[in-house]
Amino acid sequence: MPIALLFPGQGSQFSGMGKELYDEFPAARAVFEEASDALSLDMAALCFHGTDEELRLTENTQPAIFTVSVAAFSALEQESGIAPLCAAGHSLGEYSALAAAGVISLKEAIRVLRSRGKYMQEAVPVGEGAMAAIIGLEPSIVEEACRAASSGGVVSPANYNGGGQVVISGAAKAVAAACEAAKAAGAKKCVPLQVSGPFHCELMRSAAEKLAPEIGAMSRGAARFPVVANVTAAACREEEVADLLVRQIVSPVRWEESVRAMREMGATAFLEIGPGKVLSGLVKRIEKDLPVASFCGRIDMDAVAALPR
Repeated sequence: MPIALLFPGQGSQFSGMGKELYDEFPAARAVFEEASDALSLDMAALCFHGTDEELRLTENTQPAIFTVSVAAFSALEQESGIAPLCAAGHSLGEYSALAAAGVISLKEAIRVLRSRGKYMQEAVPVGEGAMAAIIGLEPSIVEEACRAASSGGVVSPANYNGGGQVVISGAAKAVAAACEAAKAAGAKKCVPLQVSGPFHCELMRSAAEKLAPEIGAMSRGAARFPVVANVTAAACREEEVADLLVRQIVSPVRWEESVRAMREMGATAFLEIGPGKVLSGLVKRIEKDLPVASFCGRIDMDAVAALPR
């Protein structure tokens, strides 16, 4: 069926996420149990009862969102037999997409994500890095604002989200300077993001180097459907998965291009799988004429069923 799946990244988490899936779908419950065994950590307790502070801790956030996303896909697949055309995930969501496609295993992926969160958190001391969303400028102008501010430290685009939104990342002072340059260039607004680190920029290099051996050790299988990579905005081949996941840590997420690539592959609808509706909102600004829905519980089944098949 010509449906493209979207898997969310960090920022979509909330306490209670996935509980309906766990309570109502045996396939989802099995994912939570497998994830808990892999980490020796009660993922149901973390997702359903974790405090906002616990869920914001990157080494918790990443495996938690991954668990809920894969659980949602497993539930939907069991319930509807969905056979997507392709998929993509935003940042850590790429792991969810690859797991759903059968390229990487849940157990290996969630262990890598636990390390990924830990290494990313350790890469830059809290308060020294920052991220901000710049609204209303062309990407090329945002890039120029970053170059103008780079004398104050590392700053570069982190997420090309589309719909007039580019997220920048880097050293706190340089990000602030880039925001001022963007405003001077006509940005509608610059919104500081409440994140624990400056993700998807060169300041994450140490995290990428630490994680590379763990990513390289993951077993990989043939994809059941294509997964569009953040780094290239193109369907990734099995032999390049590890390299792309390492590069992703220090490279921008090319989300707008990824969404357009999925449309060019033949997608006529988009379905966000997992907690939140952040990606659904972005897609509505990128591909305004295509239907979009989200799934994270039985209440969403009618919206899924209404998508064109």
